[in-house]
Amino acid sequence: MSAAEREPRLVLDGVHRSYGSRAVLRGVDLTVRAGSLVGIVGENGAGKSTLLRVVVGELRASRGEVWRAGEVGYCPQRTVLNPLLSVAQHLQLFRVAYRLPHVRRAHALLDTLGCADRLADRAGSLSGGTQQKLNLVLALMHDPPLLVLDEPYQGFDWDTHQRFWRLAHTLRDGGQSIVVVSHLIHDLDHFDAVHRLSDGVLHEGGATA
Repeated sequence: MSAAEREPRLVLDGVHRSYGSRAVLRGVDLTVRAGSLVGIVGENGAGKSTLLRVVVGELRASRGEVWRAGEVGYCPQRTVLNPLLSVAQHLQLFRVAYRLPHVRRAHALLDTLGCADRLADRAGSLSGGTQQKLNLVLALMHDPPLLVLDEPYQGFDWDTHQRFWRLAHTLRDGGQSIVVVSHLIHDLDHFDAVHRLSDGVLHEGGATA
């Protein structure tokens, strides 16, 4: 089946978003299909994080339509962690929120990212990179069809960075749809398609400048 024949998981049609009189998104169109890995790049302040927050429903579009198929896994730039809770307690908290019967997938993801031995540690005691690993696992542990990841590898060392991309490719090849905001030019080859956010609209193509 060609990419064009795969079912859409996310459709944006003429999406606008303004803060008062300041227009950030000015008519964004995007279709993300099943089994695709899509990158969104752009300069700082271009509105990439705003776009992702509209995609996941955290912000409402001022105008235009947003359609999502099924559940979404969202990994924001800022971690959603409680510094007083352990890694294991975070997994149980999100297990209840996602209505999951167990946390075996979360444990497997921690192992994939190289931090399965940190279950008893409080989140506040973890390094920034390990906190981001947990942040990512919490977004992925319910195995949603659509993943929306805002620079998910901040603070990762090179080994974990490579682990992340191997995981992303495995999930994509298994049929999940993944949208990643990236500022790293050397990451662009990992994507099936790259869109540049500039002047409030998405342009197909790969340079961040």
